[in-house]
Amino acid sequence: MIALFIYLMALGCWLGGMVFFAFFTAPVIFTRLSITDAGKVVAGIFPLYYGLAYGAGAVSILLSLYLALTRAARGWWLASCLLLAVALGLIAYAGVVVGPKVDAVKSVTEEAHPDPVRKAQFDRLHHLSVQLNASAMVLETIAVLTTAAALV
Repeated sequence: MIALFIYLMALGCWLGGMVFFAFFTAPVIFTRLSITDAGKVVAGIFPLYYGLAYGAGAVSILLSLYLALTRAARGWWLASCLLLAVALGLIAYAGVVVGPKVDAVKSVTEEAHPDPVRKAQFDRLHHLSVQLNASAMVLETIAVLTTAAALV
């Protein structure tokens, strides 16, 4: 019972944190602040955002595997584990590989007359980061469904 509780809390924190950032925090920040200031605020949030994802994701994966080994509906738990592992892989790639590349060119967003090549590079990397995070949210949402199926 404790493992299930911790699993559900970790999964809820991970998905909830991502949804809150993507649909509430970022839009408010970017509509209320200048691009420069908004970028600085988001840059301060990202280490916490990714830290939550790494920690809650790892706990969710480990406990879904534990639940697959100790409970009925093993297939549903294994499906959850696989979905969460792929989601964490996408998040890790976004945070560890794409994030630093975005950071390296993000100053282009502050320039009055940005270099078109650097601007295109920033736009491409930012779009990739958004796609990776959105895909992870979809996978986590499906994992919530497979979890529900395992509990029925």
